[in-house]
Amino acid sequence: MKVHHELLLAVTLVAAAAAASAAAPGVAAIPDFSGIWAHLTWPDVEQPLSGPGPVKNLTRRNGVPDIYKLVGDYKNPILKPQAAEAVKKQGEIESSAGTAPTPSNQCWPGGVPFVLFSNIGMQMLQQRDQITILYTNDHEVRHVRMNQPHSAQVKPSWYGDSVGHYEGDTLVIDTIGVKIGPFAMLDMYGTPRSPALHVVERYRLLDYEAAKEAQERGQRDLSRLGRDPGLVPDPNDKGKGLQLEFTVEDDSVFTAPWSAAVSYRRPLGEWPEVACAESPDGYWPGRHVAAPTADKPDF
Repeated sequence: MKVHHELLLAVTLVAAAAAASAAAPGVAAIPDFSGIWAHLTWPDVEQPLSGPGPVKNLTRRNGVPDIYKLVGDYKNPILKPQAAEAVKKQGEIESSAGTAPTPSNQCWPGGVPFVLFSNIGMQMLQQRDQITILYTNDHEVRHVRMNQPHSAQVKPSWYGDSVGHYEGDTLVIDTIGVKIGPFAMLDMYGTPRSPALHVVERYRLLDYEAAKEAQERGQRDLSRLGRDPGLVPDPNDKGKGLQLEFTVEDDSVFTAPWSAAVSYRRPLGEWPEVACAESPDGYWPGRHVAAPTADKPDF
């Protein structure tokens, strides 16, 4: 689908404002993360170089994870018993009954860090006081308040209370207060989350060779999508890559904090529009999903 003209205008204006701010006397330059980024390794993220990492897919196809059958490793030692049981049950549905329900296929907001697993494409709009992050699926949007502490009384919301700051060339985003709703999970394997969830993301640009090395290392055993709606890998891209490293803490779910990474590169194609909640049939014509509904008008 065509990119909305309004979105393009907003991206252009925000990028111009950020550049002007960075160029102002006495103002430290900030990294420019603007433009479309994609990682194309749905639904997995990259394991850390060392230490505990996220749940992985047990099913394989041609030696790599099977993107059509998502059965999580419920024996991962980061999982507490109740969490391991939730992952096991989700995998049993995938193995016996087909696609298991997730926030994205049931038309519900996914929250953080689910949105990092479920979305291929991302754009970041940088302003002085806030950052807005756009994702390709279901019009998901996050708002990050810059250079501010968390609210004294955090009200849970779908994407939590996110605050950010720059540490040199790195953008650090700290998120708490992610709302627990229907189909609440942390990844595509049904790993649960609790109100105690705490996620820290660190974004930085890497030169081409470093980005290529990090991508090849992290994605060595991951399956890559041949084509995502509107986005495909750019074989001629020699520019910088965007590296995201994030850490997850949740004492109610995990035995210890764990980390993972996502290697974003510049894709070919236009910004796609992938909508689910426009219809109760969601992604499957004729198959009803549990999209949010209201019993009575709210106006």
